[in-house]
Amino acid sequence: MILKPVCIGTSQLRDDILKEDARRCLRIGPCGLGEKALYIGSLFLERRCYIRYSDISRCFKRVAMSKGGFTGKGMFGSIAYLVVLTRSGEEHQCSFKFEDEVDLFLAQLKTAHPDIRLHSEEAERKLKEAEAKERARYLDKLSPEQDAAVRDLTAAEHALRRHPVQYTQLAHAARQKRIIDHISPTYRLAAMVVFGLAAAAALFGVYSIIQGMGGAVYFVLFGIAAIFAVVSSRILPTGRNNRKAAQEDWESALQAMAKIVDEESDGRQTFPVPAQYAHPVVLERMIRVVREGRASSAAEALAVEKEDLRKLNYTVEVSQKEHDEVVMVKPMFLVMNYE
Repeated sequence: MILKPVCIGTSQLRDDILKEDARRCLRIGPCGLGEKALYIGSLFLERRCYIRYSDISRCFKRVAMSKGGFTGKGMFGSIAYLVVLTRSGEEHQCSFKFEDEVDLFLAQLKTAHPDIRLHSEEAERKLKEAEAKERARYLDKLSPEQDAAVRDLTAAEHALRRHPVQYTQLAHAARQKRIIDHISPTYRLAAMVVFGLAAAAALFGVYSIIQGMGGAVYFVLFGIAAIFAVVSSRILPTGRNNRKAAQEDWESALQAMAKIVDEESDGRQTFPVPAQYAHPVVLERMIRVVREGRASSAAEALAVEKEDLRKLNYTVEVSQKEHDEVVMVKPMFLVMNYE
């Protein structure tokens, strides 16, 4: 450990315990989950600070967006933060490159420390209001078939929540494949042209500096700035940002989930959803469909859920909770063409 993590809570760990805990912590993005403490990154260094779990009041995700809202693509995408609120009232946050890593971090934290609250006070209030409206739509009494379907779906949801890495990777792979598959070839061509011109400008600037020509530094600065802009847009194909890699990642995530579905199917006739839709949020939404009386079985609930997702687009106004759910799981249905 080159730099000892700085304590941001009220109670510290002994140096020897801290060193071992930091070395063995589960690393997700710039943060980590140790046995004794939670580690978050600073502006430049990963896992630079730590706080003991007993000092944590809340830990939740915050997404920063512009006033008009971002598209979620390229360098203009939203920025996800992990926020840690201490019991003394101090707030610390750390930015993540990928929002899915924040979701995975919180899922792992929930499994290891279920007593820590994972929403802000405002989010908790809105969730309670949404849940109250949701319960008002439920049937007063379910039929035996509906009751059995709810129990089966609930058991399947609990089973999937034991595998946060796999279902998070499945959703992430579907989202990445969806984005990459729909990048227009025209945009790629334009990005390649801009990249080529920027590289040429930067090289010409370097050559001009060597030759002692005036104004050469502006060519270098312009070229480097344009190169960074094109690379940040993530439109250009790279070793991992291309259709073949996206397809391989999706197939790998799907294969891993199919194995889990097979394992969790032991003792039951069949898992309520196929591997390509095996996500706790999908099962939660299916349970709501049954409780609302719109389906009597898991198969019917899945069919209704597919139809609900088909109808949802940018013109439909939904609650924040449903928006987050749809953004998370709809790409899996789109990639599979709802099959």
